[in-house]
Amino acid sequence: MTAAGAGATPGSTATVRPGVTLEARIKAQAYGLGFDLVGLTRTGPAHTADTFDGWLQAGHAGEMQYLARGADKRRDSRLPVDGARSAIVVAMNYGGREPTGPVARYARGDDYHDVMIERLRALHACVDAWVGEPVHGKAYVDTGPILERDLARRAGLGWFGKNTMLINRGIGSFFFLGVLLLDLDLEPDPPFETEHCGTCTRCLDACPTDALSEAGVLDARRCVSYLTIELKGAIPPDLREPIGGLLYGCDICQDVCPWNVRFGRALPNDSRYAPRELLAGKDARRLARELLGMRQEEFSRAFKGSPMKRAKLRGLKRNAAVILGNVGTADDIDVLTRVLEDEEPLVREHVASALSRLVARAASALPRVAL
Repeated sequence: MTAAGAGATPGSTATVRPGVTLEARIKAQAYGLGFDLVGLTRTGPAHTADTFDGWLQAGHAGEMQYLARGADKRRDSRLPVDGARSAIVVAMNYGGREPTGPVARYARGDDYHDVMIERLRALHACVDAWVGEPVHGKAYVDTGPILERDLARRAGLGWFGKNTMLINRGIGSFFFLGVLLLDLDLEPDPPFETEHCGTCTRCLDACPTDALSEAGVLDARRCVSYLTIELKGAIPPDLREPIGGLLYGCDICQDVCPWNVRFGRALPNDSRYAPRELLAGKDARRLARELLGMRQEEFSRAFKGSPMKRAKLRGLKRNAAVILGNVGTADDIDVLTRVLEDEEPLVREHVASALSRLVARAASALPRVAL
């Protein structure tokens, strides 16, 4: 793309052509690249930094020790990118109208990090062209010391729901957030100052593991998403049954949110977040059986470019065993028995636990014989 004309220099809000501001051009291009929301804000001290630090200190992050890294940069969004003065905050829908299933909606297609970084870099290239020279900056999608929700609220995109998700009045909460930090002065949008959850507590009431201890406070150590993705060791025995048929992640607190019930969006037909063939239309039991029989080379091939690779095959087999222990039938006893000698002790332990539950369930279903 070529520059739209004379005009802007770093640190200005000059127009790229008469009557069209650089801010307007940025927003139009962001929508053209497939983002569903876009807002602008200035960088600076993060309003929620103290709350986040308190959450970490309370131990709510569990084993996610990486969240404590870069604390100074996280507290001030001017620091991750030297000279950054503005943030372009975008959101991208991942299918709130898609049917519920054993895999959370966000993880059924291509990895959102790759999809969004690619498009944010394309937006950055457009800014360079319109300004007429390279603008120092960097795109972040859930991987750097950035409090994205903080910037998103300041950019006017929504409020923090009681389930801790950012909620937008127009599209709900089934969206990813991305940030492009730039060494450029852009006119900020008004921040989102109100909250619209009211007295509703559906998300808190619906959480199967009571991970939402109170409005706006998530104990990740009890969250199904943490247990099935981030936790690398054994799932606590008392939390296995509440997981039910959830293999990877959880959407329950979003599913029940009235803002999603009313405003959640379907995926475009060409979306890269559409379910992969391996996942499409499969219930929890069928998917669990397939994963337990999968070899590493099959896993690497089937999940190339998928966010589900984060759990690794051992983690998915662990989760699959838990699922069969919860929703399996006597027909799954042979499936689990064949995995009892898996090379991973983690898998063997969860398989043995699931087997004991299945056998006990099958025994209790046998008719009692009168003596």
